[in-house]
Amino acid sequence: MVDLKMLEVLRQDGRISIAALAQQVGISRANAYTRLEALRTGGVISRFTVQIDPVRTGLGICALIFVTVRQQMWPQFRAQLSLMPEVEYCAITTGQHDAMIQVRAVDVAAVHRLVSERLAGIPAVKATETVLILDEVIRRPFVLPSDCVPAKVETEPGPGPVALGRMRFIRADAGRAKLKDLP
Repeated sequence: MVDLKMLEVLRQDGRISIAALAQQVGISRANAYTRLEALRTGGVISRFTVQIDPVRTGLGICALIFVTVRQQMWPQFRAQLSLMPEVEYCAITTGQHDAMIQVRAVDVAAVHRLVSERLAGIPAVKATETVLILDEVIRRPFVLPSDCVPAKVETEPGPGPVALGRMRFIRADAGRAKLKDLP
């Protein structure tokens, strides 16, 4: 639980000092340092990086490119994709397409050139479908288990009539629910 709380604090400020981290989590500096090192050496924290605003750096266009790959040519596809610096993210997917690529570009023409000239030129690529992202509503650096709240289960309404369209349903009292079916 303490490690997750540390990760929550680091998500907001990855450059926080050990002393400030320890204070926010409510542990000693030595404990915070030891736990942070354990998270790093254990692979939970793989690196520290900077999150930028792509629009302010001149990359105002973001697109998702769904790719259908010739199945026997995955190694070639992966090798060619790694040579494209505008590819921000790639995931192998299920469904109609085999992969989803997220790219950043200066303008739509640059996305078009990437898709029509470079991606289409890879023999491993069978087909593509491009979707321009109009607005990035949520962009988190990472999600923690504590962020994944289970879906709220609706409780049944209390005793009394419940309107169901043109019918009325009157719930049996709690005592009747305990009765077993008789043969």
